[in-house]
Amino acid sequence: MASIRVLVADDHILMRHGLRLIIDAQEDMEVVGEAGDGFEALELTGELRPDIILMDIAMPHCDGLEATRLIKRQLPEVQIIVLTVHEKAESLFKALQSGARGFLLKKARAEELIAALRGVLRGEAHLSPSMAGKLVDEFVRLARAHSPSSFLESSLTPREKGVLREIARGASNEQIAASLSISVNTVKRHVSSILAKLGVQDRRQAAERASHLDLVDWRK
Repeated sequence: MASIRVLVADDHILMRHGLRLIIDAQEDMEVVGEAGDGFEALELTGELRPDIILMDIAMPHCDGLEATRLIKRQLPEVQIIVLTVHEKAESLFKALQSGARGFLLKKARAEELIAALRGVLRGEAHLSPSMAGKLVDEFVRLARAHSPSSFLESSLTPREKGVLREIARGASNEQIAASLSISVNTVKRHVSSILAKLGVQDRRQAAERASHLDLVDWRK
């Protein structure tokens, strides 16, 4: 039987170890790699080409939502289940926007984890009943807002908003890196993400779009 190849991305070593024990205990599954942050998950995905990734949301350097978006852009065939300790509708909504196929709480039982992995690889989406209800509520809230900026703003991470503010002020990548205490390469990744999410071609258009839709509070 062909083995289901799983990559585990979580910044807690004990969590990764526990997930590995559960997954490797299945006859048709194996953990092919472990990542401690989003950038490492992106790199290992390119090297190992797993079938599915268990992706923690809260990780340093590059969080799970951003890593999910980057991976799905480069390797859309790789399926991703987001892991979190919080039942927040906002996190769920952003995970699905990023391309995740499932949303799993860390308090879930091992049986649910395995069922989620199998289901997602069959083309199903995995949401607990409580989270499915939160998703419906969030869609209703956005529909009532009737604002095109609501959807766009919800897709931008706090760091991306900070970079966008600097772009609107005319700052270069080097100036943004110094202002936000991040590397120039990280700035470039954020700029690429911002352009894609706003549906624009360059920095000038991004600044104009953000200003037109009032996406960013320039006072912050």
